[in-house]
Amino acid sequence: MSVDSLRRAAKESVSGLPRAFWWLWASTLVNRLGAFVATFMTLYLTLERGYSASFAGLVVALHGLGGVISSLVAGVMTDRLGRRPTMMAAQVSTAFSVALLGFMQHPAAIAAVAMLVGMTSNASRPAVQAMMADIVRPEDRVRAFALNYWAINLGFAISAAVAGFVAEYSYLAGFLGEAALTLLCAVVVYLKLPESRPEKGDAATAAEAEVRLGTVLRDGRYMGVVGLSFLISLIFIQGSFGLPLAMGRAGFSTGDFGLVSAINGVMIVVLQIPVTRFIEHRDPQKLLVISALLAGYGFGLTAFSGSLGALALTVCVWTLAEIVNSPTQMGLVARLSPLHGRGRYQGMYTMSWAVASLIAPLLAGGVIDRFGAGWLWGATAVLGTVAGLGYWLLMRGLPPVAAPAPVSEPAPASEPAPASASAPVSGPVPEVRPTAA
Repeated sequence: MSVDSLRRAAKESVSGLPRAFWWLWASTLVNRLGAFVATFMTLYLTLERGYSASFAGLVVALHGLGGVISSLVAGVMTDRLGRRPTMMAAQVSTAFSVALLGFMQHPAAIAAVAMLVGMTSNASRPAVQAMMADIVRPEDRVRAFALNYWAINLGFAISAAVAGFVAEYSYLAGFLGEAALTLLCAVVVYLKLPESRPEKGDAATAAEAEVRLGTVLRDGRYMGVVGLSFLISLIFIQGSFGLPLAMGRAGFSTGDFGLVSAINGVMIVVLQIPVTRFIEHRDPQKLLVISALLAGYGFGLTAFSGSLGALALTVCVWTLAEIVNSPTQMGLVARLSPLHGRGRYQGMYTMSWAVASLIAPLLAGGVIDRFGAGWLWGATAVLGTVAGLGYWLLMRGLPPVAAPAPVSEPAPASEPAPASASAPVSGPVPEVRPTAA
């Protein structure tokens, strides 16, 4: 590919998105530059503090439980109070709780504050995702989700490599660094991001009254997406819990884990845009099935990896699955979320990851302690197979993608809502058509 072609592809990938999106993108990048706790909690507890894998699993599970609690609460806050105040409150409280965690010494205190960190750090996600759906035109959303995911992993690639070496000298510095960067995110939101919640006219107020948490639970297709997201999350979370635990047991250092983890972020930074451009017109059903299988068997191959190079190759396999799955699934989530219930719908989707964060460490820690890491990696292959079958069944009746009508000016608030969340989808549904990533 020529330089001109690359330049044109890059321009097409970033053009046409509103200014507010880029400030939201910047806040995401800054936040992920400080992603220390979620990445190194397991190694901190087992190698630095000397706790067992089971205790580490308990603490990480409590972190996940905090996320479960806050997901639904933050989703309701996002719809009622607004996207901007929810994000600011979540980020300021995250900065405080992360800094506090670095000073905790007693096991009970560590567990309690870790749960608080899980609550606060997870609370901004429904608001971020709802704001992105508000400010970006439907036909541009998958591209926007891919770019935002690219920012997440650009920050992760840098932080994983740097923080791995920081942890070898001072874990406290890592905690305080994350707190400072999270506080900076709150400043960006306060100064640069306007509120994007749609105005509530008479029709909007009626729609808002109809969309409650019970409405989301009765939406069969959407809850199917949530359930499959849970299975996929059980697999991907092993990259931040099962993988470092297994590597630590095998004698690898925190620096080794930091470098292997950085491969995941670097690959997404390098490949997210071109891969998404390649798959943008492909069948989303096939993409989700393939990504589920790649995720499951990519982690499954870890059982046969005894060297750093072999581990790096397995990371490449499941990272490709992540690149394909994330924007495709987020586009589906935005497509099925009604306009005035986006916070609740996004909160339910976020909860699937949070519940997985609660369950996956408990299962992984127990399996590794009792049976060994090989059984864990075999289980991920089974989960990937089940998720792939689930995507195939779920999306068989999904209406085909329709080309978006020409839009002269972005007007997210006037976008027609999807079919009633409480009724099965039987007719045409407003569709997100990927244009680029």
